[in-house]
Amino acid sequence: MKRGKLYIVSGPSGCGKSTVLREVFAHRRNIFFSVSATTRGPREGEKDGKDYFFITREEFERLIAEGELLEHAKYVSNYYGTPRKPVEAMLSEGNDVVLDIEVQGAAQVKEKMPEAVSFFIMPPSLEELERRLRGRGTESDEKIRSRLDQAEREMAESGRYDYIVVNDEVSRAAGEILETMRKLRRRK
Repeated sequence: MKRGKLYIVSGPSGCGKSTVLREVFAHRRNIFFSVSATTRGPREGEKDGKDYFFITREEFERLIAEGELLEHAKYVSNYYGTPRKPVEAMLSEGNDVVLDIEVQGAAQVKEKMPEAVSFFIMPPSLEELERRLRGRGTESDEKIRSRLDQAEREMAESGRYDYIVVNDEVSRAAGEILETMRKLRRRK
């Protein structure tokens, strides 16, 4: 059995990663989303074990110390990371796996697994990104400013990715990712 392909997807908070990925998953079989662990609290509608594993800071630090994370980073004062074992198991079974992670984590995964294919989802503009963040209605002006500052830093790192996809329209962006995945699977 051929090993699955690991895909890394990054982009600024609010750029539409989750929406684009939902569209990708709706059109692909044998592809799985790696559920990340985080110390941040759940947003409305998020479910533990589906959207994230919501764990304490102490538990997260134990996972780091025991080498049980494929990558981890601190982002806007919370930890995020990818549990290693489930990803390795899915890849070994021939399934493709998508990691939705930030740029620090993506660099860690690429270092450990250089065969991983990386996509950076870019907002059409910083103004549109700010509009999307404000539209969530979940964060203060200070948090939004912090996320926009972080977005500028992340976008400056986008050149390290294999592919850059502008999310100006969800189905077009998802289609671009799906087409790239199809081409890469044919090369397997």
